[in-house]
Amino acid sequence: MCVAWGCQTNGPPKHKKPRLASYPMRSELFRIPFQWGPIPIFGFGVLLAIWLLFGGWRLLLSIRARGWSNETGGLFWGVVLVAAIILFLPFLPQWFPRGFALLSGGIPVRGYGVMLLLAAAAGVGLSCVRANQMGLSSEVIFSLAVWLFVCGIIGARLFFVIEYWNTDFRGENLVATVAKVLNFPQGGLVVYGALMGSLLAFVGFVRRHRLPMLALADIVAPSFLVGLAIGRIGCLLNGCCYGGVCDQPWAVTFPQESPPYADQIARGERYEFRIAPDRQARAVVVKGNDRLGLARGDIIVGINGQPCPTYADAAKAIHNAYWGNMHLNVETAAGKQVQAEAVPVSTRSLPVHPTQIYSTINAALIAWLLWAFFPFRSRDGEVVALMLTVYPISRFLLEMIRTDEIIFFGTGMSISQNLSVVLIVAALIGWGVLRTKPPQLALPAQ
Repeated sequence: MCVAWGCQTNGPPKHKKPRLASYPMRSELFRIPFQWGPIPIFGFGVLLAIWLLFGGWRLLLSIRARGWSNETGGLFWGVVLVAAIILFLPFLPQWFPRGFALLSGGIPVRGYGVMLLLAAAAGVGLSCVRANQMGLSSEVIFSLAVWLFVCGIIGARLFFVIEYWNTDFRGENLVATVAKVLNFPQGGLVVYGALMGSLLAFVGFVRRHRLPMLALADIVAPSFLVGLAIGRIGCLLNGCCYGGVCDQPWAVTFPQESPPYADQIARGERYEFRIAPDRQARAVVVKGNDRLGLARGDIIVGINGQPCPTYADAAKAIHNAYWGNMHLNVETAAGKQVQAEAVPVSTRSLPVHPTQIYSTINAALIAWLLWAFFPFRSRDGEVVALMLTVYPISRFLLEMIRTDEIIFFGTGMSISQNLSVVLIVAALIGWGVLRTKPPQLALPAQ
């Protein structure tokens, strides 16, 4: 049975190599050099020229269709923003040599970033199809997409940075910290943060352009889930958003440089038990081991003679002991003295649930449900209400087998689970409000 469901075993799951997928990560696919021989790619180079030609063509079509409108203005500023990024990227290693040292060999093309762009493209395309069916110009969707993409990325990254500030983002200096914060193409975006950022951008956009808010929200709701389904494949390529250890036939393993491998060491799973922080931030055993004498609920107060008052102290001590090829002498608050021997160092992690694939399937199914439900809605906002009802439930359940998120403010649940509960309550209130309104659609099908 899977450890993440709280089931105790007498040791690590048995490895049955023919049944497990040894997954090679593709965090970085390749690098684009700043120059190809004498030809510049970034800066005043080929990529900027291609982008300006494409952006100019799109602007020309928009101006011919409706003149200089608000939608055209949004498209214009989107073209300018991307052009500025292409123009100034080559100078970042010179201006910030420590923070952007990773750009010295060219622009790394991350698997996560590529899937993120594919997700955005698929979402915009799907929204354009539905918008055309409702008699709404595709230019509106393109302009909205710029707002949603930029603010969604900012919100998703900000959410992640806040959640993991103490463990991942406290750099030696301001430049190093900023560089870590901006390195989102390597991973580290939270869906609920993207939802919050996109929501703020969406409200601002529809108010500025005086569009029917709920009707437009119903149009783009399935696209959000389609984008999420594709984006989770990027999580698989990056090795993030992983699940708990299990011995199911579809389990996957990751290489040594992956987040699951490092997390399994720090949490003690290479020593055949598992710890997690409790509400007081102490290290508590959540998967015991009868052979070692560790029981679920034991609080660890020391490792190898080193006091461990917090979970972070215990995780660091276990990490150092593992890579130092040391046994663990574990002391619990109840006075137990336990010695544990590590599972031999291997090139692969213990097998885990491929929660990224679960999430992709989950998001794709919900996207299909929303798309199919759209023609049967009787009031604007019902598609969004359905999304905010179904997705939080499935996300709450998926979080039960994910092990990469920490407990939030002593609630016993991750931050995503807490937000799922809030969204479910909000969705129920939304359904109640919608039912008080007469059946009416602001954008009936053409």
